[in-house]
Amino acid sequence: MPGYAIAHLSNIDVNAEIVEYLERIDATLAPFGGKFLVHGGTQVVKEGPADGNVVVIEFPTHQATLDWYASPAYQAILPLRTNNAVGNAILADGCDADHVATDVLKGAAAQG
Repeated sequence: MPGYAIAHLSNIDVNAEIVEYLERIDATLAPFGGKFLVHGGTQVVKEGPADGNVVVIEFPTHQATLDWYASPAYQAILPLRTNNAVGNAILADGCDADHVATDVLKGAAAQG
């Protein structure tokens, strides 16, 4: 099942470091099969505070997501973003194709 890197970024200072980050990130994704699903474009907030932009990157597996984030290539450019934007970054499992909402209750019941 796929894995996802999700970021919600705000207060982005578009400067030379951010430009460099954007110029270099695609090369860090390629070895891990990562591709942008959401990056820029129109975003409409319907609930809660959410200034900024959402980014979603899909990987073929959750392990590929973890490996990409920990890779020397990505770690080398990460400060270019974190020094120039405020935000959260989350690495998450995807769902099976037949997933339904109540499947999360099975995990909750097992945790007791």
